[in-house]
Amino acid sequence: MKANVLWFTGLSGAGKTTIAIGLSKALKKYGKKVKIIDGDEIRNSIHSKLSFTPKDIEKNNQLIAQLCKNIINNHNFIVVPIISPFRRSRKAAKELIGASFTEVYVKTSLQTVIKRDVKGLYKKALKGEIENFIGIDNNVPYEVPINPSITINTELEPPDESINKIIKYLNL
Repeated sequence: MKANVLWFTGLSGAGKTTIAIGLSKALKKYGKKVKIIDGDEIRNSIHSKLSFTPKDIEKNNQLIAQLCKNIINNHNFIVVPIISPFRRSRKAAKELIGASFTEVYVKTSLQTVIKRDVKGLYKKALKGEIENFIGIDNNVPYEVPINPSITINTELEPPDESINKIIKYLNL
């Protein structure tokens, strides 16, 4: 068994984790073995010593891609909700994981995630209280995927519609 790694990329607050959890539940109903590797959880536990500099963000992405590769034979799907702001990091993850890599762009405008600000992070970043905040700090831009495998738009689609779109893409 070799998993399909669904690498969700998008701004903080775009809905990556919400969609990932819902997708995991839906895939399990199809009898699939699913593992979620949440970027926030990994960063707060295993990679807690890494900062949010571009270099450390890339290192975090690299370590998560390696973790996926290490467990790829134990699951049908590995769902990775992670900001993953740099194209080169996503390309490196795809090269490491190979044909099993699926880039899912969770598209939401910066204005929308600032309005949502579910964690209060944008407010702090805009006040200068958080350095290197992805999409706000010029040193850490969010680079929109050029040719993702699938794009879901959480400004226009409710979570169930986004999940169904991914399920359809996966031909389940």
